Amino acid sequence: MDVGLFHHLGYSTKMSGEMDKPLISRHLLDSDGSLAEVPSEAPKVGILGSGDFARSLAARLVSSGFSVVVGSRNPKRTAGLFPSAAQVTFQADAVESPDVIFVAMFREHYSSLCGLSDQLAGKILVDVSNPTEQEHLRHHESNAEYLASLFPTCTVVKAFNVISAWTLQSGPRDGNRQVPMCSDQPEAKRAVSEVVRAMGFMPVDMGSLASAREVEAMPLRLLPGWKVPALLALGLFTFFYVYNFIRDVLQPYVREGKSKFYKLPVSVVNTTLPCVAYVLLSLVYLPGVLAAALQLRRGTKYRRFPDWLDHWLQHRKQLGLLSFLCAALHALYSFCLPLGRVNRYEVVNLAIKQVLANKSHLWIEEEVWRMEIYLSLGVLALGTLSLLAVTSLPSIANSLNWREFSFVQSTLGFVALVLSTLHTLTYGWTRAFEDSHYKFYLPPTFTLTLLVPCVVILAKALFLLPCFSRRLSRIRRGWEKDGAAKFMLPMDHALAQKTSHV
Repeated sequence: MDVGLFHHLGYSTKMSGEMDKPLISRHLLDSDGSLAEVPSEAPKVGILGSGDFARSLAARLVSSGFSVVVGSRNPKRTAGLFPSAAQVTFQADAVESPDVIFVAMFREHYSSLCGLSDQLAGKILVDVSNPTEQEHLRHHESNAEYLASLFPTCTVVKAFNVISAWTLQSGPRDGNRQVPMCSDQPEAKRAVSEVVRAMGFMPVDMGSLASAREVEAMPLRLLPGWKVPALLALGLFTFFYVYNFIRDVLQPYVREGKSKFYKLPVSVVNTTLPCVAYVLLSLVYLPGVLAAALQLRRGTKYRRFPDWLDHWLQHRKQLGLLSFLCAALHALYSFCLPLGRVNRYEVVNLAIKQVLANKSHLWIEEEVWRMEIYLSLGVLALGTLSLLAVTSLPSIANSLNWREFSFVQSTLGFVALVLSTLHTLTYGWTRAFEDSHYKFYLPPTFTLTLLVPCVVILAKALFLLPCFSRRLSRIRRGWEKDGAAKFMLPMDHALAQKTSHV
C-alpha cells in the first residue's frame, strides 16, 4: 500500500473545511443541482455494503473529494440510493482498484467476501461494524479481529464505528469529531488517518488491533459517566421524598385525621427537589476539600488519591449538572404552585378566617422580610448555578482559558454554595428551634441538608488561614515534606494563589 496515495492532493494536512464543510461540496454540483463526476485524479476508496451507513459514508467521502466505488450484490437496485458521483458496481469489480476499502456490513456477512480473497490481497480493509450487546458478550474476538482472521493477506483497521450515519450526513459539527482507530500496521493507520482528516474528523490512535474489542464496546455504553451520579441523585430524592411524606402527609393523617395526600404530586416533590439540589452541589466541592486535606496530611501532591476519591473527583461535572436540573425544576414547580386549586382554596380560607376574626389588616413584618430575602437569595443562587452549567458545556469551556474556567467553576461555584446555604437558612429561619416543627420527633428537612454544605464551607474557610493556605500552595507547586523538592515560595503571596492548583 502506498501511504502517499492521498498525500499528493494534500489530504494529510487539509481538513476539507472541517467543522463548516457542507455535505456536498459546491464544485461537485452540476448546474442542475445534481452531483457531478469527481475528478479522475481524486483518491479512490471502495465501500462494500449498501446499507444506511454505507450510503452516508459514500456521500461524505464524495463531498470530501474522493472517488468512491461501491460494491453491492445487486447494483442495479441500490445505485439510485447513492450519490450520482459514486460508482455502484458488483463487489468483485469494486475491490479491483481502491487500496482502502470500507467494509460496511454485519459480521455474519463477512464470510460472503471470502470469494474475493485474491482481489483483496494487500488491501486495507476498514471495519466500521458494531456488535450488539449480546454479540459482544458471546464472541471472544472483536469483529475486526474476526475479519482479519478471514483475510490474513489484508491489513484490517478498525475505525468509524463510533460515528453515526447522521453525523456523516450532517457533518462533524453536529457530532463527535473523534474517530478512534486501531490496527497492527502503522502505515495502514496513517493512510486511514488521512482519510479521516479529509472528511473533517479527528483520528485517535487506540493502538493495535487487539484494542478493537474495546473500541467496539464504546457505542454500547449508555452514559457510563452518569450511572453513579444518577443513582446517587435518585437515592437522595427517594430519601427526602419519603422523609417529607412522613412529616407533611403521614403525621397530620395519624395525629389529626387530616388527609393531605393531595400534596404528593406537587408540594412534596417541590420540597424534595431543593434538598437534592443543595446536597448534590455540596458533594461537588466536598471531594476537593478532602483532597486538600489529604495533601496537607501527606505533605506531597505526588501520591495518588484513593480510587473512591479519584472517581468522585471525576464525577463532579455530572453531580453539578444534576444539581442544576433539580434546582431548575424546583423553580418551575414553585412558579406553578399559585396556579393550583389548593393554593386558591387556601387563600380563600385565609380571607374568610381574617373576616371572621374581624381583622382588617394582616401584616407580619418579619415574615415579609424573610420571604423577600429568601426569594432574592434563591434567584441569585439559581442564576449562579446556571452560569456553572453553561460553562461546563464543551463548546463554552473550550473558549475559556484555564484561569477563567477555574474562576467560574471553583470561585463562582463556591459562591453558589454559599448563596444556597443562605437561601436555606432564610427559609428555615427559627423553625429549627420550635417544637411544633418536629413532627414524629423528626427535625425539619432543611436541617438535614445543611450538614454537608456547612462542613464544606467551614473547611474552605479553614484552608484560607495562612498556616494552611501557604503550605497547601507550596505542596501544589511541587514542595514535598520529606522529599528533595524544596524551594522558597514567591514573596508575593497573591501571586502564589494565582498559580494553577495541579
